[in-house]
Amino acid sequence: MGIHKEPFMLRANEKKRALLNELNERTHDHLQKCLPYRNMIHHMSVFPCAHLNELPFLPVQVFKMLDLYSVPKESIVKTLTSSGTTGQQVSKIFLDKDTSVKQTKALASIMTSLLGKKRVPMIIIDSKGVIKNRQAFSARGAGIVGFSNFGRKHFYLLDEEMNIDWGGLEEFLREHKGEEIFLFGFTFIVWQYFLQACQKYNRFIDLSKGILVHGGGWKKLKEEAVSNEQFKQALFNQFGLKRVHNYYGMVEQVGSIFIECEYGHFHTPDFADIIVRDPMTYDALPIGEKGLLQVVSTLPKSYPGHSLLTEDVGVLLGEDTCSCGRLGKFFQVEGRLPKAEVRGCSDTVAYDQKGARG
Repeated sequence: MGIHKEPFMLRANEKKRALLNELNERTHDHLQKCLPYRNMIHHMSVFPCAHLNELPFLPVQVFKMLDLYSVPKESIVKTLTSSGTTGQQVSKIFLDKDTSVKQTKALASIMTSLLGKKRVPMIIIDSKGVIKNRQAFSARGAGIVGFSNFGRKHFYLLDEEMNIDWGGLEEFLREHKGEEIFLFGFTFIVWQYFLQACQKYNRFIDLSKGILVHGGGWKKLKEEAVSNEQFKQALFNQFGLKRVHNYYGMVEQVGSIFIECEYGHFHTPDFADIIVRDPMTYDALPIGEKGLLQVVSTLPKSYPGHSLLTEDVGVLLGEDTCSCGRLGKFFQVEGRLPKAEVRGCSDTVAYDQKGARG
């Protein structure tokens, strides 16, 4: 399946057929080239699969336990790690050049559909120090580098101590007065180190011509009882920001982000999809029922990350019918599975095959 310039153009039947063919191919390749993957999923389902719902999956946290790759070690050009607190295990994702290029193209197609082709001045709501090591990126660093491709005249808002560079910000805004500005940052960093700092110092900055893309870190905001709507309203009150787009994604499937449209729905691009599963039986659930999100993507070739069961709870809202005009499934994310871990690798291998197929 090629990556198109318009990433939301395939209707349900055409997309399911194309995805199934390529994901079966991905599964076959990883079975042949990654022994730990083969040991974990070889008896989980009939292969090749006749339906997307039958596609075998790994729990996303398996990448915190094992080094999984399907290419020779010397082909690995980049290692990504998930965000985590001190002492916490992190996921490690191994990319070869081909997979890295595909991820870059995929992200470009999604962001161009949102921002247009013209690159505009960009404020990165983070510190430049996050991207120092180009061979071993954290999820934060990978996000910054990936999204920075869609802006120019990059200005890093925060210094190494996560304080706002007020002088640099004033100079940047003065230089680009009247221009559209692209802002990118991780949700909690935008909230705590930009918005709350401006509130503290009564800095009302005009960003009415800006567009903010943000993602990650919602857990901390949920703890502060901040909803997506409250987040957007606070940004509008402080900066006049009207165009704010959240995205759902993870380091285990970099490039396959699900962007939030103007109606507040996450959208699946042509090369990726979601399946909502019952957390007890793993049956695939219909539109409107809440369950665990399984994310699938054709992009991961260097590691078996093409079909993953997350710990996130969500609801499928519809397919091909969103008022924004984008085709494909659209959904909401409700949060993490409370006080529970998705079953580990051994349980995943052992669970009932009938339940896996929905």
